[in-house]
Amino acid sequence: MSRVYNFSAGPAVLPEEVLKEVADEMLDYNGTGMSVMEMSHRSAAFQEIIDTAEKDLRDLMHIPDNYKVLFLQGGASQQFAMIPMNLMKNKVADYIVTGQWAKKAYQEAQKYGKANKIASSEDKTFSYIPDCSDLPVSPDADYVYICENNTIYGTKFKELPNTKGKTLVADVSSCFLSEPVDVSKYGIIYGGVQKNIGPAGMVIVIIREDLITEDVLPGTPTMLTYKTHADAGSLYNTPNAYCIYVCGKVFKWLKSMGGLEEMKRRNEEKAKILYDFLDSSSLFKGTVVPKDRSLMNVPFVTGDKEMDAKFVKEAAAAGLVNLKGHRSVGGMRASIYNAMPKAGVEALVAFMKKFEEENA
Repeated sequence: MSRVYNFSAGPAVLPEEVLKEVADEMLDYNGTGMSVMEMSHRSAAFQEIIDTAEKDLRDLMHIPDNYKVLFLQGGASQQFAMIPMNLMKNKVADYIVTGQWAKKAYQEAQKYGKANKIASSEDKTFSYIPDCSDLPVSPDADYVYICENNTIYGTKFKELPNTKGKTLVADVSSCFLSEPVDVSKYGIIYGGVQKNIGPAGMVIVIIREDLITEDVLPGTPTMLTYKTHADAGSLYNTPNAYCIYVCGKVFKWLKSMGGLEEMKRRNEEKAKILYDFLDSSSLFKGTVVPKDRSLMNVPFVTGDKEMDAKFVKEAAAAGLVNLKGHRSVGGMRASIYNAMPKAGVEALVAFMKKFEEENA
């Protein structure tokens, strides 16, 4: 069986070079005579893996020295609770709800204090990003929260909201490492790694040091306190060691490709191929306001559920897999992360043209 073009939103496509390297080291990592999967997280060999991974991520993102990098378990969804538990000193936070995951984070925060929905795009099924230049930011808000790239709906903040001096917290799961980013504009920038970086099972949290304190909400578990993990260098307990190892390989791959400036150029080029076709197609259409389109997740529809299902089935038979849209919205979605080659997007567009001709 040859490799397919995998358009899954996550767990998602990984760079082939990385998979081959990982396969080569499966039984013997770097002369240790064992797999990283079997290795003690307290060993010198693993300490080097995690230190190198952090250093490469810092290089890629130009992370300032006053930010900690944490490799945590629980995925992005666990951060929905961890953020208010650690940051809600005044018990007030403002949320901009632009999709399913921001909505879940907003709902979770209500358990810990007053969560205010200060902007939303739910009125048009999250197909756009609201104007965030002058929002009613609460004077006593502990932070303002966004999901920067909305995986399900295919929207992306092209400009960060004006938080009026309040700490910005952003879930970047789907756009992590897809383009350069100014980390200093955020208090916390975090994301699940299973979309654009590595295998499932981990979240990376980049957090400004002044936000890491012992002053957390009463009852916050030890494991859900940022200070616990920051003080222990992400090794308080056994971390997701193998995932950290693979992510480290991906960071090296990104550096070898030319870093985030080059990834942005490639991602724009790939997305343009697909969006240009959608804009000219008589059968398929994109669902997002053009100015708010994501480079990573491209949802589209034919307008006919049966036709959508036929397309997904025939595309899979042609080696273009996981194109079915999220269960909450239907239609199709192509996730074209860093590791998706341009050839994959070209193959998808060629298939869509053929399908359109046959089903016009």
